[in-house]
Amino acid sequence: MPQTTTYALIMFAAGVGIPILAALNASLGTRIGSPVAAAAILFTVAWLASILVLLVYGPAPLVKAWDAPKHLFLAGFFVVFYVLSVTMIAPKFGIGNAVFFVLLGQMFCAAAIDHFGLFGAALSPLTVKRTLGVAMMCLGLYLARKV
Repeated sequence: MPQTTTYALIMFAAGVGIPILAALNASLGTRIGSPVAAAAILFTVAWLASILVLLVYGPAPLVKAWDAPKHLFLAGFFVVFYVLSVTMIAPKFGIGNAVFFVLLGQMFCAAAIDHFGLFGAALSPLTVKRTLGVAMMCLGLYLARKV
């Protein structure tokens, strides 16, 4: 199987996981009466799973991490913001609506990151063709929620 196909399948699976994560954690937050506690539980489980994977791959990269630019650690805040917001809002707004707006945000932000090569990403200029593609994907997301 070509490497790009493998990458695409893994990212597809990650995309499948986002609404499942949202639904499960929103339900947990509702059931226990605390979206913040549900998020803390999710991060505890995620931390334990990450440690297990790290043990398989070897902990050596942890030493290098402390030499990285400190702004790169802000990614953790984005994860917390996503999990807390979807856990708090999805039960009131709907999983589909919550994920719809997450996907719209991802589309616009990913296009900007690629266009400007932000955060070390590969530069991929936003051409007219790519802009139309992003617009069509956004229209598709909108139609999928309205139809």
